[in-house]
Amino acid sequence: MAKKEGIRRLFNNIAGEYDKLNHILSLNIDKRWRKKAVRQIADTQEALKVLDVACGTGDFTIEIARNVGPGSTVTGIDLSEGMLEVARKKCEAEARKGKGEKYVTENRKDGRLAEIDLVQGDCEAMPYEDDTFDRIGVGFGVRNFENLPKGLTEMFRVLKKDGKLVILELSIPSNPIIRWFYKLYFLKILPAIGGWISGNRGAY
Repeated sequence: MAKKEGIRRLFNNIAGEYDKLNHILSLNIDKRWRKKAVRQIADTQEALKVLDVACGTGDFTIEIARNVGPGSTVTGIDLSEGMLEVARKKCEAEARKGKGEKYVTENRKDGRLAEIDLVQGDCEAMPYEDDTFDRIGVGFGVRNFENLPKGLTEMFRVLKKDGKLVILELSIPSNPIIRWFYKLYFLKILPAIGGWISGNRGAY
């Protein structure tokens, strides 16, 4: 629980700079990665119930909503209220109308609307019944789970038996030369830039 509370506070603190830093530190490659993952999630024209786990500031959530079939619903859940506040502002900008914490966004496929619901909650103990969602996506979130096996078990619990789980996450390159540059960037350069812009080096 101590780690989980620390993660919640950390993301609350950096929520305002999170998107800018993501784009800067990944050289905007994160946008391309998200689009590729979304294609795996929005792989049918049928209406889907989609869950975006550790949805953060909502970029992945909104991109999914823009691409799923008509009549779909996309739920974003995150531990950090600060990150969700940024996500709500994005959804409000996207929305044609809103009600409470539910928003709708225009679907790129046919101009219809997909509904977005944003929920503050623990991704390792989600408030959903078994076999609820057709698709589950996680964009750069599993690294922050306090108990990853528990989080994965929870995702499979709420995923329908014929559903699909799509996880987008960084991995360490197998090539030793590329791995050396990777570690140099992620362990030395990235923390320095992230700390300088956000004022919180420890977060990066």
